[in-house]
Amino acid sequence: MLTPNLTVNAKGHLCIGGADCVDLARDYGTPLYVMDEQMIRENCRGYQDVIAKEYGGNGMICYASKAFSCKEIYRVTESEGLGADVVSGGELYTALEAGMPAEKIVFHGNSKTNSELEFAVRTGVGRIVCDNLPELSRLQSIAAAQNKIVTVMLRVKPGIDAHTHDFVQTGKIDSKFGFALETGEAKEAVLTAMGYQNLKLSGLHCHIGSQIFDTEPFAEAARVMLRFMDTLRESDGIVLPELNLGGGPGIKYVEQDDPKPFGDVIRTILNAVHETCDTLSYPEPYVLFEPGRSIVGGAGLTLYTVMAKKIIPNVRTYVLVDGGMCDNPRYALYQSEYEAVCANRAGEPKTETVTLGGKCCESGDLLGENMPLQSVEPDDILAVLATGAYNYSMASHYNRNPNPEVVMVKDGEARTVIRRERYEDIVRNDI
Repeated sequence: MLTPNLTVNAKGHLCIGGADCVDLARDYGTPLYVMDEQMIRENCRGYQDVIAKEYGGNGMICYASKAFSCKEIYRVTESEGLGADVVSGGELYTALEAGMPAEKIVFHGNSKTNSELEFAVRTGVGRIVCDNLPELSRLQSIAAAQNKIVTVMLRVKPGIDAHTHDFVQTGKIDSKFGFALETGEAKEAVLTAMGYQNLKLSGLHCHIGSQIFDTEPFAEAARVMLRFMDTLRESDGIVLPELNLGGGPGIKYVEQDDPKPFGDVIRTILNAVHETCDTLSYPEPYVLFEPGRSIVGGAGLTLYTVMAKKIIPNVRTYVLVDGGMCDNPRYALYQSEYEAVCANRAGEPKTETVTLGGKCCESGDLLGENMPLQSVEPDDILAVLATGAYNYSMASHYNRNPNPEVVMVKDGEARTVIRRERYEDIVRNDI
């Protein structure tokens, strides 16, 4: 199986976290997102352990909640000692409602509104990562109006090619995110922030992209950022105590994917920090990391019911399910590959190659093409694996489809953490 939390029981049914997927589909309906709480907790602990052992605990792991945001995931990650990375007022509100301490929240975003910044300042968010000079100016005005000193970080583009999809590379100079090093923009931003009375610049942030398998781009980003911090010390006497190195480690979506263990990724980065600081005689900063996909991605799957099988001779076989791009748009957006399993025939060999189609009124509503699959028929239960990240988060009401339910399983038992939407919810704000 793709991940160790997936097994096949004596009935030949797929299980996640000890829970039978066929039973889950029967009890909760489909489409259904299923998250394995134990795997999420183990991933959190894996990151925490490396920070503790390799860096003396001088840092914080912040769960990148854009991967999957709801009250329960904040409760789980906070109970494991993590902070949170949020990118909107809605994520911030959800985190606070769930009990995440405001001081452990890092607020990102390249185009924050005034109301979002006012909310963040009012609630005492620990760090606000500023993305551009107008935002710095607006934040200074908002902080002054509330008579508060706000801790900020600056997002810097380190110019690293992360060898990932163009849509998820965010550290290059041609990016909507952050301040460029090459043009002097980043230094200008540092000096500007230092001049604002109500802003306290604690450090720099970078994020080079997502779903990255190689460790060297992460290490090189750390070196680049530290060298820039050293030039600030030499030229302007500015010593910044914090460095946020973002997230982005890849996960296993299909069998041929070969991601590095997450602990090895962080260990490689921390070694680069140690060595670079030693070479430069620079004080080692407090480090922050923001993993999201690698905490929840492999811990989730989505269950569907097969509605029809359409065989076009000598062309392709379509397997049509009761969900689609409304609950997983990643294939339509990125041509992201997934592995599918017939949950009620998981012990059988995959003998067919199919195109997995959704119910939306779009020819591009596909969940995958050329996918190996067991021979399926209508009413079979289909599982698409590794959907714990960026699936519920990116779900839409296209064609007025309600969002599916989300259940979390632990020790074979399931509980609802997000209720299934009803048609009444779809029209709630209509006038």
